[in-house]
Amino acid sequence: MSTSDIDREDPLQAFQGLLGSSGSSEGDDGSDMSLVDHLEELRWRIFKVLIAVAIGSVIAFIFRDYIVHFLEAPLPAQADQLPGIKSGHPIVTGLGEGFTVMLLISLAGGIVFSLPVLLYQAWAFIAPGLYDHEKKNAVPFIFVGLVLFIAGISLGYIVLRYPVEWLVTFASNSFTELVTASSYFTFVAFFVLAFGLVFELPLVLTFMAQVGLITSQTLIKKRATSHVGMWVAATFLTPGADIYSPVILGVAMSFLYELTIIFIRIIKK
Repeated sequence: MSTSDIDREDPLQAFQGLLGSSGSSEGDDGSDMSLVDHLEELRWRIFKVLIAVAIGSVIAFIFRDYIVHFLEAPLPAQADQLPGIKSGHPIVTGLGEGFTVMLLISLAGGIVFSLPVLLYQAWAFIAPGLYDHEKKNAVPFIFVGLVLFIAGISLGYIVLRYPVEWLVTFASNSFTELVTASSYFTFVAFFVLAFGLVFELPLVLTFMAQVGLITSQTLIKKRATSHVGMWVAATFLTPGADIYSPVILGVAMSFLYELTIIFIRIIKK
């Protein structure tokens, strides 16, 4: 039995290996580090992610007008139908609300821009606890994670107009809908982020299969229950009351689930 196998069998060594290597010694495999060293590495990796988010937020703030214009596109013309108010634009009701909303939008944009750094730091943190044949998947892990997340938020943006239009026009005969900037962009962020995170499902399940937590046979046996659970979850993840968004999200989740089974089989072969 090799030394690496012995380390994997020991619970303490496995836990320490899972935490990753020290930020001050990238070349070390992390097997001889103490728990304090691993926590120190975690602190540095979080710090690097925060730096990336800060830089991305500054970039997003510079291009804030373009981002806001892009996010306002799904807002229907029926919103803010009052004299002197330009329809299709959310309103602000407080002195500093416009500035605060811009900061929050920039922060959200910074998180999206820094996603490659976040994925890399997450992988680098857990990689020392994996076998060599598992570590070689670092680049595919980051690339696939980015592609899936971008595909998710893109689909979420396309579907966004259905719940927004339904909510704005639902009681238009009885009320004049004044959509505030904070409520609208919070709704947009939650809705689009839900799609982006859901599209990471194949990545998460495939990673769990790589470390031996699940198999393709497990997913096949739990197929019926999983599909029902995903469709139920789709109704809660889409905050609008329209019928289109939960159906589209449910179909996407079911498709990704079946695609994951194929991915796991290919990787194992």
